Amino acid sequence: MARLAVERDADGWAVVVRLAWWEALLARRRAVRVPRAWVAATGVEPDWWRAMRGTPVVGRCRPGRFCVGEREHVLGRDFVAVRAGVPVVVLDLRPPAPFVRLAVSVPDAGEAAGSLRSGGDADEEDDGVGEASG
Repeated sequence: MARLAVERDADGWAVVVRLAWWEALLARRRAVRVPRAWVAATGVEPDWWRAMRGTPVVGRCRPGRFCVGEREHVLGRDFVAVRAGVPVVVLDLRPPAPFVRLAVSVPDAGEAAGSLRSGGDADEEDDGVGEASG
């Protein structure tokens, strides 16, 4: 299952979605990385299917089980890595992000969303890595 992390890199803080090997195969990418400053809004959706918009263009969806990949809609493209029965962290992104929304299923979605909402770099842990996996 995908992992959602906040990591420090050369350019500052970044939000990283790392996919499991089988998800990477289906989505045709191993990870999605966006600067933390591009995150406009963060939320938690308990129902995984409500986090998805549009139609799949890259990746795979299995009704009632999972959906991983890119979905296209009127506003642009979303990247999703969601599973049935697992809450979803929803990140709405600002331009020039490659996606309008990231939706990732993680078991501790509330805690993961809270760590992304915190305003500054001083709120981060000393090692510079916060991670939620699912």
